[in-house]
Amino acid sequence: MDHDAASVLADFTTSTFEHEGETRTIYSLGEGPAVIVIHEIPGITPLVAEFGRKVAAAGMTAVLPDLFGTPGRPPSGSYLASSMASACISREFTVLAMHRTSPVIGWLRALSREWHDRCGGPGVGAVGMCLTGGFALAMMVDPVVVAPVLSQPSLPFPLGAARKRSLGVSDSDLAVIKERVASGTPVIGLRFTCDRAVPAERFARLREELGDGFVGVEIDSSETNPWGYPKAAHSVLTEAYSDVEGSPTRLALEQVLAFFAERLGLTP
Repeated sequence: MDHDAASVLADFTTSTFEHEGETRTIYSLGEGPAVIVIHEIPGITPLVAEFGRKVAAAGMTAVLPDLFGTPGRPPSGSYLASSMASACISREFTVLAMHRTSPVIGWLRALSREWHDRCGGPGVGAVGMCLTGGFALAMMVDPVVVAPVLSQPSLPFPLGAARKRSLGVSDSDLAVIKERVASGTPVIGLRFTCDRAVPAERFARLREELGDGFVGVEIDSSETNPWGYPKAAHSVLTEAYSDVEGSPTRLALEQVLAFFAERLGLTP
């Protein structure tokens, strides 16, 4: 990591976590119940780190595992391409197959249990973004995950009608997820309406499977949207985020932080 990239995460504590022979670096910040922040392509960018700071400022411990890329490095075209290529050939990520849970989910579930033990509370929150967007859904098979947020869940890549509706989890995991939702664990999903990487069909499927337990937040990114979001807007909480008071992305962030706070016991 170069000096400039390192400075982006200078206020985070660095540690490592090992599970089943796989060791990764963890960046953490804050106090209180843990929220696992699973970064998007290309990696832990400055805006992903900034989202972690917002989680910490809301009274929780932001836990950022380094899954790929260079921590702290800002996105660029070449960096996005190389990081995506690495993720696509990795055996840890299931990018096209349907009815399969990505192998890295087992490691993330173990990480959740570890940080719940450290931080206490009724459980942990989890938010995935982009390629990892659906990971929080798969993680909730473990009952320690009590506040899952799916921000622009892009896997499997929506090539063809069937993949547009696919949720990136195995049938057995989906059965457990549905049981948990029916028992009172809600799920939040975020997307821009014109985002081709996260088609409307995927959110429709989530509503079909999870009913009222799925809260879908869909932000208008049509050409006539009043907030000026580009039609290609993708990352709700980071790259396409607008902090303007009353903007849909600002409201989405506030909804996510309030969801974490409520589910993790920070508010009555």
